[in-house]
Amino acid sequence: MDTQNPLYVLPGDPIDHSLIPTPTHKKQPLRLGPGLRHIPPSEIVPTVAGKLIVNPQKNSMWVEYNSRRYTPAVNDLVLGQIQRSSADLYYVNLSPYTSNACLPTLSFEGATKKTRPNLNPGSLVYARVTLANKHMDAELECVSSTTGKAEGLGPITGGMVFDISLGFARRLLMAKSKDEGGLEVLELLGEEGLAFETAVGRNGKIWVGSESPRTIITVGRALKETDEGNLNLEEQKRLVKKLVKQMK
Repeated sequence: MDTQNPLYVLPGDPIDHSLIPTPTHKKQPLRLGPGLRHIPPSEIVPTVAGKLIVNPQKNSMWVEYNSRRYTPAVNDLVLGQIQRSSADLYYVNLSPYTSNACLPTLSFEGATKKTRPNLNPGSLVYARVTLANKHMDAELECVSSTTGKAEGLGPITGGMVFDISLGFARRLLMAKSKDEGGLEVLELLGEEGLAFETAVGRNGKIWVGSESPRTIITVGRALKETDEGNLNLEEQKRLVKKLVKQMK
């Protein structure tokens, strides 16, 4: 598909089969991302309006759109807040517009009934969606089911959480956020000598941690202004220079 002339789709529009990537290996089937639905035997139709994105290298395709309501999808990385707990589950809030997700108390690295983490209401967790069904509450995990390791997931302490748009969160999570998403604001801040770490939630939240409160605020401002202003790469450079100068 010509990236200079992007294809925009509407719900129910038939997608031309010539646009659908052909899997190069049986173990790498076509992966459908947000905004697309498979209708057997071979039809793929959009469920939302937006820009159709096709990645032949990863045999994947999805619809790029910006919605104010987050809908959980399997393998999404999310930031959630513990609301309450039961004997075997934590109930996690992902957004004001979705029901609580369920996080098993043993879905943490090395967790047993004796060593599982004790998370109080208000605690923050970085988790992966393992089950997403419109008829059931989403389920989460804070450990890789294949390796048994946390791999960056789990409880998060300190720092601050900033709300961002769902589209901006998707762009930050891209493997090549600069080339594919037009974002390098985080890399630019790091090049200016700011020491910080982040965790991006597909549900429109980003956690910023640092030993310096001023760094946290600066990174948060840079992200919010880039998102709300839809800044291009050159504008991101100017913004970072301005914010870092204000810190001195």
